[in-house]
Amino acid sequence: MDVLDWLVLGGYFFVMVAIGVWAKSRIHDSRDFFVAGGKMPWWLSGISHHMSGYSAAVFVGYAAIAYDEGFVLYVWWALGITFAMLLGAFVFVPRWPRLRQRLGIISPLEYLKIRYNLPTQQLLAWSGTALKVFDVGAKWVATAILLNVFAGVSLPVGILLTGGITLVYSTIGGLWADALTDFGQFVIQLVAGIVMFVTVLVTLDGVSTVWTMWGDLPEGNASFFNGQYTVLFVMVYLLINTMSYNGGTWNLAQRFIASPTGSTARRAALLSAALYLVWPLVMFFPMWAAPIILPGLEDTSQAYALITQELLPAGLVGLVLAGIFSHTMAMTGSDANAISAVVTRDIIPAVWRRGKAMSTRTELTIGRISVFTFIALSMVIALTAESFGGVLGLIILWFGGLVGPIAIPMLLGLLPAFKRCGPLAAISSWAVGLLVFVLTRYVVDDALTQLAPDQLTAVQVGGPVVVAIIVFMLIGLVLPWKNEESDELVDAIAVDPAEDASDDSGRTPPSDTVRTGTA
Repeated sequence: MDVLDWLVLGGYFFVMVAIGVWAKSRIHDSRDFFVAGGKMPWWLSGISHHMSGYSAAVFVGYAAIAYDEGFVLYVWWALGITFAMLLGAFVFVPRWPRLRQRLGIISPLEYLKIRYNLPTQQLLAWSGTALKVFDVGAKWVATAILLNVFAGVSLPVGILLTGGITLVYSTIGGLWADALTDFGQFVIQLVAGIVMFVTVLVTLDGVSTVWTMWGDLPEGNASFFNGQYTVLFVMVYLLINTMSYNGGTWNLAQRFIASPTGSTARRAALLSAALYLVWPLVMFFPMWAAPIILPGLEDTSQAYALITQELLPAGLVGLVLAGIFSHTMAMTGSDANAISAVVTRDIIPAVWRRGKAMSTRTELTIGRISVFTFIALSMVIALTAESFGGVLGLIILWFGGLVGPIAIPMLLGLLPAFKRCGPLAAISSWAVGLLVFVLTRYVVDDALTQLAPDQLTAVQVGGPVVVAIIVFMLIGLVLPWKNEESDELVDAIAVDPAEDASDDSGRTPPSDTVRTGTA
């Protein structure tokens, strides 16, 4: 990297911290810190949801898939998320702000105390928090790998640098800082992505490259399905994406909870779906073209970084790197905020008697401490990522395999069709899903190697979520559960409150409603 690149990157970091400092002035209590007071406009929520949905791992782990397997990356990831969000916009998403309006929630797990019971809520809270530490750790590693390729910065220093900057603005600015930095980062990565896209076109055959280069790529790279990423894998990951992007991943649920109404949350989801449909075609294009420009790479996870260095002049390299950082910092900052909300509103009141009577100012202080602690722990995991299978191992296998069992009781519990699925169904589906993950990953993994590669990946990633759904539904049918308070809650969030038509201010009921269990 040239001095000009470092200046661009340094300017980017400065702006992110400045946004966090400015956002601090909008934070008066825990409700502002965690859900932006329920006043986040739909366009900001939609952009923030999109930016918080992927990180620099796209430019490392997914870059390797794009280089080796080609267009299938868009099919199983971006197109899958698009379909997941189109479904969720009409089924799951509007129910999140309605929960805030009905109960005053500021954590995506608060409603589970009423929907199921306290033990179920705590089980999902603790296990989901632990899982997210590993997931975010993978994001720091991916970012540090890129910084290492670009500038020769060691992995530990890269992790501490990017993690430290995110720690500062997320701790002081809350969800407003996350969303506003997401928007700034969206603009940066939009410019950087277009620069890379145009540069690759100019380097090859101009605009015609968009449709002519596929014949010059390795066999299968132009196919919708290739290698281990078959129809079976794509279908499995579509299910996982539906669970994750519609709120099973807590930071994404926070974007919808912060929306004023169900209708504005739906518009945010549709905007995010549109971005996933269009933008990855531009973003992935240099990665798909990399085998032509840089043939024979040994470490294909470095493809995007190397092609950037190969094609771009000083200054623009720093811009692209800032665009790459933007995804990780957007995702990890929002993760930290969501985890902090769960710790503050769900875990602490259950383990500390005085935690049930905390003021919103005390919650704000504890929330900031939780953000700091979460990011610090995830950075520790990042420094030992190879022990868990590297970046792709953490993201695709660990997160993909475990997010489903945690998300299923959360999302399906919102729907009237699953009202008879109670605490037993929720806990059993979580336990069986976790058991299947352990069995396929560590116990019978040698036996599974007899399967074809595509079947092996699909079983390891999709097995836990598929089995968990089956168990959840079966127990609800065989041992139906009925609870009047739970039923009233599920029915209440099926439609927007009447006042939504005239009041878009995002007003919420007193924060103690969810504590007393009254819907």
